[in-house]
Amino acid sequence: MEVKVLNEIRRQKGLQIAQKFRIMKRQKGGYIVPSESGGGAYVVEYRKFKPLCECPDFEKRGILGVKCKHCWAVEFLLNKPNQIVPDVRVERKIYPQNWKAYNQAQTQEAELFMKLLHDLTDDISEPYVFGRPSLDLGEMVFCSALKVYSMLSSRRTTLNYQTALEKGFLSSKPHFNAVSKLLNKQSLTSVLLNMIEISSLPLKAIETNFAIDSSGFSTCRFDRWFNFKYGKEINSRIWLKAHLVCGTKTNIVTAVRITEAYSNDQKEFPELVQKTSKNFHIDELSADKGYLSYKNMKMIDDMGATAYIPFKTNSTARSQKKKLWKKMFHYFMLNREEFLQHYHKRSNVETTFHMIKSKFGSSLRSKNNIAQVNEILLKVLCHNICVIIQEMHELGIKPDFENLNRGNSNG
Repeated sequence: MEVKVLNEIRRQKGLQIAQKFRIMKRQKGGYIVPSESGGGAYVVEYRKFKPLCECPDFEKRGILGVKCKHCWAVEFLLNKPNQIVPDVRVERKIYPQNWKAYNQAQTQEAELFMKLLHDLTDDISEPYVFGRPSLDLGEMVFCSALKVYSMLSSRRTTLNYQTALEKGFLSSKPHFNAVSKLLNKQSLTSVLLNMIEISSLPLKAIETNFAIDSSGFSTCRFDRWFNFKYGKEINSRIWLKAHLVCGTKTNIVTAVRITEAYSNDQKEFPELVQKTSKNFHIDELSADKGYLSYKNMKMIDDMGATAYIPFKTNSTARSQKKKLWKKMFHYFMLNREEFLQHYHKRSNVETTFHMIKSKFGSSLRSKNNIAQVNEILLKVLCHNICVIIQEMHELGIKPDFENLNRGNSNG
């Protein structure tokens, strides 16, 4: 097709963009032109009086003298401002809330939380050696999760223990020190990880798309060092990092791992994805550029799924002599809008972290490292139970943690 014909086609599309969308001028120079599908935007700059666009169409045909539709849209805006209607607003996509189900879930959450938590901890029959007589480990885990859920101190949570005792979820009301001591047990970590895994299983048939990311939880401890550049001591709060995989529909956490603050995200990717694939069928997995590697792509592809991980600015198709890498690279470059529609599901993992932190706190009260790890895991467990309660009212699911516990222990 001749250059003249190609330019005419893109000129007409550029006029449509200029009439439909608002084109903004950047402070650094250039113009931000919204994508015609509404899924993103591209930057058009002028260098030596020639327009340059970062869209795949311009990269492919710009050297032939063909302007993309985004360049034409900017040209219409600059040369014919009276014919452009820049203030036309794009209709935003609205996700309606099922307020009836939401209201029922919120008003009944406290009571249902105790019931579901009791079902999860009922099969933990190991003794917890603390005082005389020994306490039941399942009931102590129940009390620990109830403490984190209530966001109260150990002493003020005793009223909730009394309520649980009256409802038959506890055989006796424990001393508040017994609950605090349990968080310092290294053996509790594996118990909580198993409970988080079981708590996600009721949504096994619903979640097929997942996202992975990490976020920090601040502790009550500080690190101090002398900064030679500024010539003074600097105090910095110590924090821990939570790596997790969550479903993009319900925000249920399927796998989690707690590490030190500056642990590399890449190292945790294989274990978290394998744990998720053990219980869930994965169709898509979205992750940011920090997880970009051929090894991670190959792992997801071997599961029959697709990894939507954006490429870095210095990534090329030639840097890896692998077919899968080249395939995803060209898909990312030539079908950017379609790729981003899948990749932007990753924002749900940010929502998951926001849900956990806003409801159960972003800081940790525990003093030592073991207790802090267990406290984060309890926050994640409480989040999963709250998600199940919401889906009970919205989707009508009926979780049976007693049978899930038995099946998991037998497996």
